[in-house]
Amino acid sequence: MSSPHDDAHVDDDGDRAIPNPFDPKKLRIGQRFGEGQDVRRVLVSVQVRKPHRQEFFRTHPDPEMAIEAAILEFRQDRQSFIVTPELAPYLPGEAVPKLLIATITNHGALFLWPIRLPDEQGRLDEWNTVALETSERAKTKWIRLMANMGAGTYDVLEASAQFPEPVWPEANLQKLLEIAFKGRVIDSMDHFVLRRLRGETS
Repeated sequence: MSSPHDDAHVDDDGDRAIPNPFDPKKLRIGQRFGEGQDVRRVLVSVQVRKPHRQEFFRTHPDPEMAIEAAILEFRQDRQSFIVTPELAPYLPGEAVPKLLIATITNHGALFLWPIRLPDEQGRLDEWNTVALETSERAKTKWIRLMANMGAGTYDVLEASAQFPEPVWPEANLQKLLEIAFKGRVIDSMDHFVLRRLRGETS
């Protein structure tokens, strides 16, 4: 078996020279570095948020990776809670119907994008109307959203660069929901968030 020092040259006195550990030929990695290793990314965190104004994103093209659900934004703790359908009608103004759609940035950050849905009369503000339209466009295009406060809507920018196709984690919607809303499911009127909203606890 050869040793790490087999490539060392022999000097004029016949002594074996110690190889230089900083030899570029020994340190340079190939362009396919990391491929073929028996590792996989473990999904441990899924945020519930809007896309940031400085990131390009795609939405999952599979309809099974989106869900219409009742969401309660508890602004005091800046957290989103999912409300069971049975309880949502008893929380008017708090439990808001939203589309949760799996979204990924061009840097591989995965999150659930909550977009408000029209009310029972079909009314929806301009911001969320554009967001819903953009979520469809982003299934095939890399998109960036920027708030235009003067116009009262979003500016929708499409990437001109040819970004590679997104690499989605091997997780279904149920798994994403379990991670994103772990410990944040409101299924009872006695839930601590509702008690705080009623002023029953601080």
